[in-house]
Amino acid sequence: MQRDPATLVPAEPFSATDAAAVYRAIFERRDMRHFAGGQVAPKVLRRLLQAAHHAPSVGFMQPWRFIRITQPALRQQLHALVEQERVQTARALGEREDAFMKLKVEGLLEAAEVFAVALADGRERHVFGRRTLPQMDLASAACAIQNLWLAARAEGLGMGWVSLFEPQAVAQLLGLPPGAEPIALLCLGPVQGYYSEPMLSQDHWAQREALAGLVFDDRWGQGASLFADEAP
Repeated sequence: MQRDPATLVPAEPFSATDAAAVYRAIFERRDMRHFAGGQVAPKVLRRLLQAAHHAPSVGFMQPWRFIRITQPALRQQLHALVEQERVQTARALGEREDAFMKLKVEGLLEAAEVFAVALADGRERHVFGRRTLPQMDLASAACAIQNLWLAARAEGLGMGWVSLFEPQAVAQLLGLPPGAEPIALLCLGPVQGYYSEPMLSQDHWAQREALAGLVFDDRWGQGASLFADEAP
């Protein structure tokens, strides 16, 4: 279907200043674990959630649901579930158990705000773009979380994504309807500063892969010509 040009926004690049701000948010975004308490103004929270809600979604299904955790006792319960899974994950890591237990993996009790993100119930009715790839509901919700993350960085706030929990336990605790599924606990709020590089890189848990090794031409494993002129 052709679009009436009058309904289109001009396809012009951002100014150099605006483009630099977008790239800065991308490169300076961090998965934060250390928070400075404080508060986030309601108008800022609304801006962040609007940014999340304007994420792309397959078939325009908008599968994300955000639950703001306002009760301290509920935070404590979520923290206890995360701690249970942290111990189980450490045991599953075998020889890296001790190293993992030394990592700070969440800021649920220190962050100004905590949100749970869930996939909505009734997702099976959305077939557009999901007939062979049903997991695109998760991919769509991840786009919303990334939007929120980048917007938080632009607002001078930190955010961390916590996925160490048993989904059914969190679903029951938060009263999710059948078919809905929790995918994230988000810690959000003021921070004293951002890590200069990802925390897990600073702590020598893992390092960023070289991009040239992750981009191929035409078929898996065939080196990308884009990077052919880069020194090995």
